[in-house]
Amino acid sequence: MDPDKIGHHINEKFNRELEDIRNQVLIMGELVEQQVELALNAFTSGNFKLAEQVIKQCDQVDTIGILLDQECMQVLALRQPTAFDLRFLITVIKIIYELETIGELTEYIAKMTIQLPNIAGNRSDYPELQNLSKSVKDMLHTALGAFSKINAIDIAAITKLDKHAYHEYTGICLQLTSQMMEDPKNITRTLNVLRTARALERMGDHSFHIWEELIYMVNGGSKRHLTRTKNTTKD
Repeated sequence: MDPDKIGHHINEKFNRELEDIRNQVLIMGELVEQQVELALNAFTSGNFKLAEQVIKQCDQVDTIGILLDQECMQVLALRQPTAFDLRFLITVIKIIYELETIGELTEYIAKMTIQLPNIAGNRSDYPELQNLSKSVKDMLHTALGAFSKINAIDIAAITKLDKHAYHEYTGICLQLTSQMMEDPKNITRTLNVLRTARALERMGDHSFHIWEELIYMVNGGSKRHLTRTKNTTKD
């Protein structure tokens, strides 16, 4: 952690409170990263036990989020922080929302896996999702890494990943729509791959939102200068 950002207070208890909040966000982020990996593995392999594990872990993610939100509110009320400390707490509250939403999307994929056993195949049956899933996982990992270092200066890295994820998603939509028209027998499988791709694309959006909030946290500047590669609305 950057000593010039957090941990510079005379009040050691305040330092510990901020450090604890930071560590809890990283724990929550690590769990959500695991959720993404497990949900994709469950869907592409038709593994219902993995899907059930994803659903159970979503409760753990939600619990951490609730406790973190309460802790942030308590520090805001008791410490009345200013400058970077205030931005840090506001950003954490927003990141909690983004991580919870990504967790909900993994739960959606897991539930779809359980409800559609007849389309279960193996990982080689879903090559369409491989590049998109890698880009989305990289976006989330990059954003969380930036938070852990209190650093959001590498805007080019996240925008490149965002652009790649969007191109992969649109490519999947075009490819699978064409396949449905040519071979209606595969429409069930194709629709569910499209749903999973859409969930992944939304995960990428929320990962990008985390990065946007980090811009505000680190330097207090506007996040509006970040150039998106598409027109999207915030979920």
